Amino acid sequence: MSDLSSYKKNFLVKALEDMVLIRRFEEKAAQMYGLRKIGGFCHLYNGQEAVAVGSVAALDLKKDYILTSYRDHGHALAVGMDPNVVMAELYGKVTGCSRGKGGSMHMFDAERHFLGGNGIVGAQIPIAAGVAFKQMYDGDGGVTLCYFGDGAIHQGAFHETLNLAKIWKLPVILIVENNHFGMGTAVTRVSGVEDFSIKAAGYDLPGKTIDGMDFIAIYEGIKEVATDSRKSGTAWLLDIKTYRYKGHSMSDPGKYRTKEELEAYKKQDPILQLKSRMIDAGFIDDKAYASIDEKAKKRVNESVEFAESSEEPALHTMYEDILA
Repeated sequence: MSDLSSYKKNFLVKALEDMVLIRRFEEKAAQMYGLRKIGGFCHLYNGQEAVAVGSVAALDLKKDYILTSYRDHGHALAVGMDPNVVMAELYGKVTGCSRGKGGSMHMFDAERHFLGGNGIVGAQIPIAAGVAFKQMYDGDGGVTLCYFGDGAIHQGAFHETLNLAKIWKLPVILIVENNHFGMGTAVTRVSGVEDFSIKAAGYDLPGKTIDGMDFIAIYEGIKEVATDSRKSGTAWLLDIKTYRYKGHSMSDPGKYRTKEELEAYKKQDPILQLKSRMIDAGFIDDKAYASIDEKAKKRVNESVEFAESSEEPALHTMYEDILA
């Protein structure tokens, strides 16, 4: 683990606040789902917070873009979307970011360069190539980050995108959020290789593996790769090893893994790791952390109140925002 002495306190405190907010938001979303306030699909991000927060911290969202899969609440909050608007979308209310039409899988904020939340497995991968093509064409120095799960890497669109990214020199960074399970199946049962980063070599592209439970490792890794991609127009494939503490979705009890495995990964909790290192570095103490946690809980409760008091979409809005 790298030393924190080169980091500013404010930067790390903000990162810790963002990760704690995501964790508390997801816990509250699970609670509201259990109370049937939230319906439909709902995929939680508990355990993977460092991936979204660490990589977003390394970007410039004035020119960079982000696309992700249906496990998207964490990315939405990491780019700075209002928790009220995210919770309202989960509730299907008109004050949600997609006016209540998208729900859990379709968070979206064009102003913050967050292009979803995509419900179809792997669908965001070729779309990200299109966004990166625009950046290459305009020469604006931006990069596109595209996150997807280890289950999506076996889609044909993934391979087609890598090929085009190489040919066209697209500044796209493809990130496998490798939480070791595609729905209920261990990645070792469906993949010929466990290190996904080596797949990049088949297209003469660089690949890298990063510890997804370590905020600093992700921040530094993405910063380095994004700098290279901006300069050289090279696409990258990153295998970020992480872990989800909850089931694949709210309907998944997660019986395909042992309690021992789950407990072992909880000892690597990215929030507790960063908290511990910041305490050791003298940036915060337990009292300061408790304050951060309380602030996050309060903010999340406010988002629930906002969603509860918001209007349902009017019937006529069903036919609005439809392209064809």
